[in-house]
Amino acid sequence: MDLLKGKRHTRIKHEVGRAVADFSLIQDGDRIAVGVSGGKDSYTLLHILAELQRRAPIKYELVAITIDSGYPGFRSDVIVKHLEDNGFTYHLEKSNHFEIIKEKRRPDSSYCSICARLKRGSLYTLAKQFGCNKLALGHHLDDFIETLLLNQFFVGSLKAMAPSMLADNGETTVIRPLVYVEEKEIIQFARENEFPVVCCCCPVCGTVDMQRKKMKQLLTELQKSIPHVKRSLLRALANVQPRHLLDQRLRLTNQSSER
Repeated sequence: MDLLKGKRHTRIKHEVGRAVADFSLIQDGDRIAVGVSGGKDSYTLLHILAELQRRAPIKYELVAITIDSGYPGFRSDVIVKHLEDNGFTYHLEKSNHFEIIKEKRRPDSSYCSICARLKRGSLYTLAKQFGCNKLALGHHLDDFIETLLLNQFFVGSLKAMAPSMLADNGETTVIRPLVYVEEKEIIQFARENEFPVVCCCCPVCGTVDMQRKKMKQLLTELQKSIPHVKRSLLRALANVQPRHLLDQRLRLTNQSSER
């Protein structure tokens, strides 16, 4: 496996290691499926976990899993070559997700949401098939914060993502080790290491969900006057004060605990 390049290598590795320690993301004997889409985030996640694996005081295994959703032109061969060249254990799963989406998607519904649900289900199934107790996904700090704002602004819910959570199947633990890593760092890291990023080739590839785009623009504007706004928002997710929120369920819980 080639050595990673660039000045961001050490910083990203440190942030991932900190997340692993803070949230107990990896334990001795874990077998971890890593979702590799061919994008900058998943390549970064896989390589950094492999780098930490070589120096960790515990033993864990990695299996890279790629879902080919059947979109015409998707270069899964580019991903496979990169995985083989770098000595990763991997599996490429061919699927008919494209046909399912064309048949089932309502005209006014999100293309990305149904695709994500199908991929997530396949990843859970494959993780179990390959004996993996955990599934690592490449969501980074910006994803956490944008999801927090999206839920607040458009859903009316105070939630984001969890660094570690049990999946809906009740068997696989989903982990997100890039929680402390900003997207701008990943972009530069991927360029420095010349990762062969490929497009998913879905009909909306290259377009950004308009609501999420608004959140990105808002954060960009806020950073001009509050440089550490994203880090502050992330810290807020770990510093919840239930007594000062309006959720009646939390109020009842607090009252019960005080008796």
